[in-house]
Amino acid sequence: MKKKVAFVTLGCKVNFCETESLQVLFEKAGYRVTSFDDQADVYIINTCTVTGHSDHKSRKAIRRARRNSPEAIIVATGCYAQGDPEKIRQMDQADLIIGNQGRDNLPGLVQSFQRGTVLDLVTSHRAGRGFELLPPAGRRGRTRGFLKIQEGCSQQCSYCVVPRVRGPLRSMTPADVLLRAEALVGSGCRELVLTGVHLGLYGTDLQGVSLAGLLKEIEKIPGLLRLRLSSLEPSDINSELVDHIVKSSLVCPHLHIPLQSGDGEILRLMNRPYEPVEYLYLAKWLKQEIPGLSLSTDVIVGFPGETERHHRRSMKLIREIGFSSLHVFKYSPRPFTAAADFSGHLPNQVKDERSREMIRLGEELASQYRRQFIGTIQPVLVEKVVPYAYGEGLTPHYLRVRVSSDIKGLHWRGREIDALLDQEEGGYVTAARVKKRPGKKPGHKI
Repeated sequence: MKKKVAFVTLGCKVNFCETESLQVLFEKAGYRVTSFDDQADVYIINTCTVTGHSDHKSRKAIRRARRNSPEAIIVATGCYAQGDPEKIRQMDQADLIIGNQGRDNLPGLVQSFQRGTVLDLVTSHRAGRGFELLPPAGRRGRTRGFLKIQEGCSQQCSYCVVPRVRGPLRSMTPADVLLRAEALVGSGCRELVLTGVHLGLYGTDLQGVSLAGLLKEIEKIPGLLRLRLSSLEPSDINSELVDHIVKSSLVCPHLHIPLQSGDGEILRLMNRPYEPVEYLYLAKWLKQEIPGLSLSTDVIVGFPGETERHHRRSMKLIREIGFSSLHVFKYSPRPFTAAADFSGHLPNQVKDERSREMIRLGEELASQYRRQFIGTIQPVLVEKVVPYAYGEGLTPHYLRVRVSSDIKGLHWRGREIDALLDQEEGGYVTAARVKKRPGKKPGHKI
């Protein structure tokens, strides 16, 4: 009987990519993947440490795995394991602690593990270490696939622990990227999402390689319908990349560009390399070049020293830019970061109030963005089907749409269908399928 392995992933899309690759490793080693709530022989917790809440959730998942199956082997990996392995050791719950490197033989490490010990395999990042090559993570029946092509960050934002837990910049070679992209498309993925810790600097550590050049090569893969970029820093967006997005029929008109604060004083304290007006001009340029652009962002509220005046400036700039969605984070002191030692840390009550206000603004802007597409025909790549009810998927602009269906909708999964968007409803848009009109392109009003 096959041994069972269960996974849980906290944090970003990079972590999710890595978890899927680790699942492939264990399946090749003869394990059967099961739900994290089930009893299993091995539990893999891919941890996150971007905030104090992330640390808490990581510890909670480790304890939950131990409760589920007291005799199982518990593996803690990922950013929290990399950043604070001693804290995990003190919990006396995990058997094996491994960070963000050296996981290509994780099944073998598990199989050779001797009970009664705690194996700490966390090693510090060092210059010259190559990209961690995990296997392609294509899983049959998946419509959208995530592909990590870049690792590490050297930006040293004052609030961020990521450079410490992810190490210096490293890029996957174009040959390896194409091999994995082909595997994902071959497994049925019609859309690929390229991810990385500092994605916009992909290729800067390789000779004659750029992100725009890589996109051109990936687009040649037969069967690929869409290509999406997960997150780009403002200072990494250049005319070559934007020009390619404009000309490409595959790259989606959706960009996630972290802002973090709309106030210049706070941005300087954060060690972010741009001013609010520079971000504003960038957003206006991108919206001018890419019609209908879906522009989402990250915002941190309650940074040390942030006054109500700073907060108001952020709110004003965010409203002026008109983002399609906001990811709002309450500032959380991270160990070994400069901001942890700043004066002016704010009470949790103030951070909570500003977070709620920013979230409400984000919901208002997201609704405004969705409503501009009502009455238009948009292509929807169907990810799942609820029989005799609806098919659900995304448009290129990252609108989540539910298309009403009857028996004909049973075969929609993995297909791109044209749909008339008719109503906004609770974070998604309802629609009815239409047949494409001769001479008309999706996106027009009817």
